[in-house]
Amino acid sequence: MALEICHHGFKPWQALQAHQDRMQPGSFGATATFVGTMRDFNEGDGVQSMTLEHYPGMTESQLQAIIDDAHQQWPLQDVLLIHRVGDIEPGEPIVLVACWSAHRAAAFEACRHLMEALKSRAPFWKKETLTNQSSRWVEKNTAGYSSH
Repeated sequence: MALEICHHGFKPWQALQAHQDRMQPGSFGATATFVGTMRDFNEGDGVQSMTLEHYPGMTESQLQAIIDDAHQQWPLQDVLLIHRVGDIEPGEPIVLVACWSAHRAAAFEACRHLMEALKSRAPFWKKETLTNQSSRWVEKNTAGYSSH
């Protein structure tokens, strides 16, 4: 299990491969991943950049609790969670969640659970700089689960 808060850009696919290379071959049958990147729009407005803040210690503790919860609900071999903080530009990765399990159902379900729990429970604060040069704090995340 690996949890990392990044203060700089990261390459999610390289991080995923490096983590998986350290795992025992044949110890898993499924890997489910989610990579979230910054959009250049939100709530109908153009966004030119974002600053993502967190409270060190509290953020890691909450993310670890979310991971521990997933381990209790699904038979996971491993989890990798990397989250970016600081100044972020459109198109840059913000988050990587990866789950390894013997079977795809557990990997898919746990990965989705981790991402949704992170979005609703982890203490991150987002300040957007809009294309018109004004700025605003994001008060709520976009909905994750949908009926579609």
